[in-house]
Amino acid sequence: MKFTAQQLISYFKDVGRVIEEKKDYLSELDRKLGDGDHGVTMSIGWHAVNETLDSELTNERDCGKISSAVGMTFLNAVGSSVGPLYATGFLRAAKVVSQKSELNDSELSQYWISFINGVKERGQSKVGDKTMIDTLQPALEVLESKSGDFPSVFAEAVQAAERGMKATVNLVSKVGRSSRLGERSKGIQDPGATSAYLLVATFLQTVAQ
Repeated sequence: MKFTAQQLISYFKDVGRVIEEKKDYLSELDRKLGDGDHGVTMSIGWHAVNETLDSELTNERDCGKISSAVGMTFLNAVGSSVGPLYATGFLRAAKVVSQKSELNDSELSQYWISFINGVKERGQSKVGDKTMIDTLQPALEVLESKSGDFPSVFAEAVQAAERGMKATVNLVSKVGRSSRLGERSKGIQDPGATSAYLLVATFLQTVAQ
């Protein structure tokens, strides 16, 4: 398939809309585990991204510049730990699509592999810690083990991500503020894992359009 720079811009705008729709839900999850601001934080970050998309990126055709600008905008807008995590992901992903106005199947897979590895390297979390990595690592394993038709492979990756997200319900948090709750963190889906799922699920919807 061919995925254009304009479609990448559309994807990031779609993420902003989805996050706004799910803002209260994300904050509600976070109120049970942390300080209750994850939905608001994500909303602030993606609102800033949307402004950048509507201004300096309107006519941009370099997928690398688009991803890099999204990462830096999110970083500058978000003060909590999620800012550097997603910014690192989008900046790493930008490197593999630099100076490309269209992406093929292999390049799309490499984009997401680089994004997830960037988040992992920055956050240093692992599966089972009850974080966004519980969502992203299963998706990464699918992307690294399969090739070919990107929409099919990515659909499988998103299914794996959803299973990882849902698995956080039964996990005890091991990092961050929620780790102070110990066993009491069980029974609640991790908000970071949830927003990470929204990111990949929205990309699948964009690809399918």
